[in-house]
Amino acid sequence: MRYTRAAAVLGAVSLFTAACGGGADTGSGRPADGGTFTFAIGADPGVLDPAMAVLSVTNTVLSFAYDTLVHYGTDGKIVSGLAEKWDVTPDAVTFTLRKDVTCSDGSPLTPSDVAESVNHIADPATKSPLNGVFVPAGMKAEADDAAGTVTLSTPKPFSFILESAPVLFVVCGKGAEDRSLLARGTSGSGPYTLTEAVPGDHYTFQVREDYVWGPGGATTKESGQPAKIVLKVVPNEQTAANLLISGGINGAVIYGADRARLEATPGIGKTVISGGNGQFFYHQGEDRPARDPAVRRALTQALNLKELAGVASSGTGRPATGLVMDPRPCPGDSVTGHVPAFDEAAASAALDAAGWKPGPDGVRVKDGRPLTLRLLYATTKGAGVQAAAEYLAAAWKKAGVDVTLNGVIDTKLSESLNVTQDWDVVWLPIGVTLPSQLEGFLSGPAAPKGANFAHLANTRYEKLVTEAMGKPGEEGCKLWLESESAVFEAADLVPVVENTVLVATKNATFDVVAGSARPTSIRLTEAG
Repeated sequence: MRYTRAAAVLGAVSLFTAACGGGADTGSGRPADGGTFTFAIGADPGVLDPAMAVLSVTNTVLSFAYDTLVHYGTDGKIVSGLAEKWDVTPDAVTFTLRKDVTCSDGSPLTPSDVAESVNHIADPATKSPLNGVFVPAGMKAEADDAAGTVTLSTPKPFSFILESAPVLFVVCGKGAEDRSLLARGTSGSGPYTLTEAVPGDHYTFQVREDYVWGPGGATTKESGQPAKIVLKVVPNEQTAANLLISGGINGAVIYGADRARLEATPGIGKTVISGGNGQFFYHQGEDRPARDPAVRRALTQALNLKELAGVASSGTGRPATGLVMDPRPCPGDSVTGHVPAFDEAAASAALDAAGWKPGPDGVRVKDGRPLTLRLLYATTKGAGVQAAAEYLAAAWKKAGVDVTLNGVIDTKLSESLNVTQDWDVVWLPIGVTLPSQLEGFLSGPAAPKGANFAHLANTRYEKLVTEAMGKPGEEGCKLWLESESAVFEAADLVPVVENTVLVATKNATFDVVAGSARPTSIRLTEAG
């Protein structure tokens, strides 16, 4: 089993789940050349422009067609990608690009292409949701085409300036000139080229046989490398499991009850990986009841989080210890002792003190307004999330809250989070690999203008992050952990459980990055 680090992206919204990978070889072990690898994705990826890619399923699709400057290796260390070497200072990193890289349309990749990709995201006019998350606030890119270099710099020292590069997809060729082409197409230097896109059904890619600039110099010339990739949209996990068993697909990530069935099925490769936290946010907009910190703490105290963890993960989870996925740059437990503890009596008393008194129908009322919460969650992440939503509704009803459940598909969830804002509580898995990647979600401009979808304004968090940003790597770790604890103590974000998921394979092996197969690691094997 090999570990890789991934990125932060709302993905169903799990921010790019980092995972260890490698499904067991379930065939004969002999490579099968020139075949088709079919992988199930749980939802349609939507718009394919990398600058607008928030959902993890979108980034899964894009990873086949686009490259990044550098990558994380299987040991968690930075390895080459489009760049063959790099030089890091506290506020800048200069990459020297390989000279043999071409875009899918045959045009050469230039440093200017890289710089434009970064600056496009950083430009407020583009309204990229990645600005301030993938691209640190104030970052700019400068190209030197003659020297073959591109420099990424920030206005002040930034702890993880190099470590941010593996998540930035580079657009080149025709798509760089006309980004409208990227809505349903791709234009990158990746190992595969998108040849067919049927929204809601499948996305087909053809291998680039001249590709030699993958992670650490990986190529598409290895025995067993698929000639074709099909990403099949399969929203129902039971269907995905059935397809795996029958041989209709080669791989899937399974969150729910069907994982037990697959784990007991001979001939299926099985790897259990971390799937990000099950957790929820309170909306703190001006007209929302959870804007009051006393209400947030009371609502959290009304919950038996240990019991909820078992429900949400179907008994397969682990205690949450932080917001950053393994392998963490800052190991430690930022959760224990920092989340309001279960105490129904204290919760009731706190709501009374905050002015929310029980009404004749049992629903609490303040100034003639009932205490109502709209609970938003994704329907594509298994029965556990649905069960967790129902558990929350029942527990809060007992405390005198009227809860409306709103289960939606991934793309609708993203719209609700960032545009319509029609929610009060959202169950939102976020898996990041750098604590800095959380800043845009947990502070700064509120949605719809910024990535701060919950309208958080935690001054202690902001102060700690500002201090941590100026310290390189491990030196700032104590501050990064304290910043997470500050969010939990204020009940801005409630971590419930660290989920685990099953990566199941048949007649194929691969490393897992961002919850899906790393393209250059995929190997088909003959059926046993």
